[in-house]
Amino acid sequence: MNKEIVIKIEGLKKKYHLGTINGGTLTADLQSWWAKVRGKEDPNTKITHYQLEEDNKHKEFYALNGIDLEINKGEAVGIIGSNGAGKSTLLKILSRVTAPTEGSIKIKGKVSSMLEVGTGFQGELTGRENIFLNGAILGMTKKEVEEKIENIIDFSECREFIDTPVKRYSSGMYVKLAFAVAAFLDSDILVMDEVLAVGDIKFQKKCLSKMGDVSTTEGRTILYVSHNMSTIQRLCTRCVVLDKGRIIFDGNVEEAIRIYLNSQTEAKTIINLNNALRYPNNFLDVKMLELRMLDRKDISVGINENVVFELTYQINKDIGTLAMKMIFRYIDGTLAGLALGRGIEGGKRNEIKKIKFTFSPKSLAPGEYEFRIVLMELGEGGAEKAQDALMFFGRIVIIQKEGDILNLNWNHNSFGNIYLGEVDVLNLGGERND
Repeated sequence: MNKEIVIKIEGLKKKYHLGTINGGTLTADLQSWWAKVRGKEDPNTKITHYQLEEDNKHKEFYALNGIDLEINKGEAVGIIGSNGAGKSTLLKILSRVTAPTEGSIKIKGKVSSMLEVGTGFQGELTGRENIFLNGAILGMTKKEVEEKIENIIDFSECREFIDTPVKRYSSGMYVKLAFAVAAFLDSDILVMDEVLAVGDIKFQKKCLSKMGDVSTTEGRTILYVSHNMSTIQRLCTRCVVLDKGRIIFDGNVEEAIRIYLNSQTEAKTIINLNNALRYPNNFLDVKMLELRMLDRKDISVGINENVVFELTYQINKDIGTLAMKMIFRYIDGTLAGLALGRGIEGGKRNEIKKIKFTFSPKSLAPGEYEFRIVLMELGEGGAEKAQDALMFFGRIVIIQKEGDILNLNWNHNSFGNIYLGEVDVLNLGGERND
């Protein structure tokens, strides 16, 4: 049986002229012009991490650079990649928010999209009026929208405010109503960009369940961008990895996640932490400089082996005793566990110190993990004050050797990420029952 292609993209490119006006939409052009008149930074140059130095202000930048992609009816396709990889730009082009520079796109069916919070809503209109407006954009009659509006309002959990102008909605209310509109109105293709980044856990679960129904039961197509790998894994049947405007992988979800996460962390036994990504609001009276895995050629560790690390840190302000958290997650983004270290020596300003600590991975199931470190100052009563909190930056591979875990081929989806060890068995004998 031939699959029905509903999106076909060939040679797609999107070029931006950094430092010049022409954002691809009238709104972006006006924003850029007004910023220039006031001598302010152009907000539309913030689309990537590309730095606008004096010598490249008028250079061209390709947010997408040669995308070829076919998507079949009923597929749930995840799109992942680093910030600036081109994910949102691709969805904006598919949603006709901005135009491509080169290439062709063929779409079969009606597209409903949820991009930035509030996209597609008119602030002066009420929630109810915006539902009818979005239905009209999709070509639905008033009667057709009326048949679905109660389901939309109930799902959105915004009934109390449905006749209030949406400009007074919180970001969470915007997301709830926007998702309900996109999910329940008659579209063939659902385009979602970080749809679950705002909102409570209960509503996020409800959204995931509804998107699963949209794809499997209703046969609609989903394109879903997220940095949450667990939702990508749960929802999608296929995954595309973007890097610097190009597709570097298209296929199995697990493999796509592995490739993406590998690009975010370092497979090294010596890691320079001086410029590592850090969480905001660190005090940085102490700063980690380098982490080494001692006496190892690679990051592979047997499940029954110990790993010795050496951490170098700099004292920026006189400080007392410190403690450390080492947080692990599996390559699909699922948190796996926490290791603690206490009694780390503080010191005087401008001192550079080192510690060695040993980690035993025997509680982690075989597989590939990322880790991050938080260095804390301990106050009275055990209160923690985060001095330096790194984002996930390192990797470690826990391997089985002959005889480990009864030679069991570990399946993380079935068994989880934690190995709880063996239970003690006492044979009590038996009786014949002839």
